[in-house]
Amino acid sequence: MSTLTIGQPAPTFTLQGQNDSPISLESFKGKKVLVYFYPRASTPGCTVQACALRDTKAELDALNVVVLGISADTPKKLTNFTNKQALNFTLLADEDHSVCEAYDVWQLKKFMGRENMGIVRTSFLIDEDGNLAHIFNKFKTKDHHEVVLNYLQNT
Repeated sequence: MSTLTIGQPAPTFTLQGQNDSPISLESFKGKKVLVYFYPRASTPGCTVQACALRDTKAELDALNVVVLGISADTPKKLTNFTNKQALNFTLLADEDHSVCEAYDVWQLKKFMGRENMGIVRTSFLIDEDGNLAHIFNKFKTKDHHEVVLNYLQNT
């Protein structure tokens, strides 16, 4: 699989949202879209990251940015996560990890001496025309939102 590069069209997708309705990337043409991939709903790091994005939604809205979070969780688990954390953006279920593979974030990971396939935490900013504008892959869960806002405010 080839690595994605800035300027190329973002891989398109349609996935089930937390309300079990299909959501397509193409429906957001004309807006910037932050597609962020995270390992698993309701885990400590993923919760910190999601809540920080929730808390900066007004700033992201002002910059014409829609947030879509993608994990391999089921829509039901995403609904529970959304409700428990009062999330104000869309979470999408990529249960067969086909979208994760298209974005090259489904990779071999090592944790506590064990290896398994999983989602490497990465975010993609997609421009109003559907092209990759920026890839965020160097951040901590607690400052992800600041890295994204800083980039958006300075471009």
